[in-house]
Amino acid sequence: MKFDLRETARDHIIVTAHRGTPGGNIPCNTIPAYEAALLQGADMLEIDVTMSGEGTLYIFHPGMEPHHLNCKKMIPQMTDAEVRELRYHNFDTVPTQFGLHTLDDLLEHFKGRCYINVDKFIDHPVEIYQTLKRHNILDQILVKSAPTPTVFRMLEELAPELPYIPIVCFKHECHEELLRRNINYLGVEVIFYSEEDEVARPEFLARMHRENTLVWANAIIYNYKEQLSAGHSDDTAIGGNPEFGWGWHARHGFDFMQTDWPGMAIQYLKQNGIYYKK
Repeated sequence: MKFDLRETARDHIIVTAHRGTPGGNIPCNTIPAYEAALLQGADMLEIDVTMSGEGTLYIFHPGMEPHHLNCKKMIPQMTDAEVRELRYHNFDTVPTQFGLHTLDDLLEHFKGRCYINVDKFIDHPVEIYQTLKRHNILDQILVKSAPTPTVFRMLEELAPELPYIPIVCFKHECHEELLRRNINYLGVEVIFYSEEDEVARPEFLARMHRENTLVWANAIIYNYKEQLSAGHSDDTAIGGNPEFGWGWHARHGFDFMQTDWPGMAIQYLKQNGIYYKK
């Protein structure tokens, strides 16, 4: 399978599964949750990475130990032996059979199968990059971060070939700089609270596309009080208005849509003729 995000985006909107597709007894950020997302048609898996006290990289969202593992101790303060004893709890707070996967295990499992967005890359860039290189999987990877001079210098010095997009709110002020720098600048993730914000306007997307760069938007919700895409969300779609929740992203011309419900989102987009780009 050939991996080229620009080429994929020319064919259809790239649907990213946020932490996989958990449900029932299957927790997020586990291989079964990611398998469920691929079974539902997701193109990309969003993964979170943390590091143990011994320097091993694990798939887990930092700071969520009390919520997902019923554990007060944080993974960075644990030995690998302690981490291996951990088990996820399901939505009913019942312990499951699922432990934490290492980044090595996950990369080898999904090598050659899908795109992978490595979230929290910036927390351990050297170690994560070296792991990605070791698995020869860079063409499947996308990393994101806030746009800072420190991040840009790090990418140029450490990983200039690694596909990268900055995360911006309201405006994208580093576009020209990123085009000039020795960074594999793929596009931008935009957060907006109004359709009138600069990064949500059709003119902005048209300009980005003219310059061969892609735009990522989110249907996911971390906090319902802070909508990431002006209410065009999973909650809105599941609540009875999938056109406003999911359809708007595709019709508006976004290249990526991150969702917690990839199967239903893709089904809706396909049924309404807006999944594939014409």
